[in-house]
Amino acid sequence: MLDKNRVILAMTGASGAPYGLRLLQCLLQAGRHVYLMISPAAQVVINTETDCRLPATTADIASFFSQRYGSDPGLLQVFSKDQWMAPVASGSHRAWAMVVCPCSSGSVAAIAGGSSDNLIERAADVMLKEQRKLILVPRETPLSVIHLENMLRLARMNAVILPANPGFYQQPRSVDALVDFIVARILDHLEVDHALQARWGEDGAE
Repeated sequence: MLDKNRVILAMTGASGAPYGLRLLQCLLQAGRHVYLMISPAAQVVINTETDCRLPATTADIASFFSQRYGSDPGLLQVFSKDQWMAPVASGSHRAWAMVVCPCSSGSVAAIAGGSSDNLIERAADVMLKEQRKLILVPRETPLSVIHLENMLRLARMNAVILPANPGFYQQPRSVDALVDFIVARILDHLEVDHALQARWGEDGAE
């Protein structure tokens, strides 16, 4: 039986590491069990765009984030790209949704093509074949015909294409507010309650 409290989160090498890290924080603080994968390229981007300096091993990364976000250590499991015995490599695992945030154009193409050359691609392939929720958060501009055709192909397979394009109608006053705009939309699709921003037509959020 699928468990809505279990979510797969993958971070790939597109710009936009703050989106993925903020999403991880919100999921853990909401008590969700997170299966986390961070590609080598994503680690470079994290080092470039944030103050995070990730440890070398998956176990130490899990401990790092659990301490950073003040969450129960048992809620987070971290896997490397070639850890093929990870639960997320099989349709028998219980996670009901997967988010790739940020999602590079290369990852979009690989997932659309079903290449499954690493654990991130395989986990996404599993979500598609099992007809479970797959959310991709691409951050690229401008988009070529190749990018658009790959996204259309995935949308036709019921993947959610949720570009990292924050809105401005709430008059954000910080980068954090722009990040939260996108993370709030992802959390909505994951059916995770939050108060990151006011909803259209409603009073302010906390």
